[in-house]
Amino acid sequence: MAVRATVEALLRERKLDRTLTSAIPERLGEDAVSPLDVAALDRGLAGGLPRGQVSEVVGPASSGRTALVWAALAAATRRGESVALIDTFDRFDPPTAAACGFVLPRLLWVRGQAVSKTAVAVDPAWLPGVRAVNGPGTFVERVIDRALKSLNLVVQSGVCTLVAIDLIDVPATALRRLPAATWFRIERAIEGSDTAVVILAAQPVARSTGGRSIVMGAAIPTSSPSRQEVPSRQVLWKGDHDRTRRLGGVRTGAAVTAARWSHAQHVGVDTRFVHAV
Repeated sequence: MAVRATVEALLRERKLDRTLTSAIPERLGEDAVSPLDVAALDRGLAGGLPRGQVSEVVGPASSGRTALVWAALAAATRRGESVALIDTFDRFDPPTAAACGFVLPRLLWVRGQAVSKTAVAVDPAWLPGVRAVNGPGTFVERVIDRALKSLNLVVQSGVCTLVAIDLIDVPATALRRLPAATWFRIERAIEGSDTAVVILAAQPVARSTGGRSIVMGAAIPTSSPSRQEVPSRQVLWKGDHDRTRRLGGVRTGAAVTAARWSHAQHVGVDTRFVHAV
């Protein structure tokens, strides 16, 4: 114990005490998290997305990944907070968002440029944030660069308490090429602040040491208590008659992990689809 106390004192002296490996409390203070208003996930997240940290929501198509991030943004706007969405490829639909409960005047929508999924070629020589040596780069590269710069500007402003960046349709080759420094800068900008950043993507990208990774569509182990609630992925329907029945949502599983957790938290999540009128 004396050795541990000595090491901790030395780390504090050099302002490195954040590297201490003490366990994260089961539930953070209410002011330290941004609740999603999705009860099962808020329990798995120990209250919500931690503020001052970078978290990520990932998963395959139709797993509920976008609906979950929208739910978090909408919940924050209903609490009176200002939020931002970096919409890299212009996929956001305001009427649908309003139907999902967004208070739109509290949303900063950084609108990117629509890019066809068949036109997302990436130059092998491209470095994010740096123009290709032999040319100006492709259109999609410029769009990704602008989205990352926008994210930097928004988090540095400190105005928004929840900032999401949509990287779902960014090619996997481009995601892998993003330097780790990109996310270190974001982490430093929001460290100790009330702002939570969440990355929305098809595959894991990055998270800070205190952030969370939420994998939508993850299989729930048979040993998990949630297995009884969500035996498998289910499609939820609306309407009683065959002619009027339509897709209402998806019941699926989510795995929540963090750097200092010994195992993932598995929860069942109902994602409801909303049709704007």
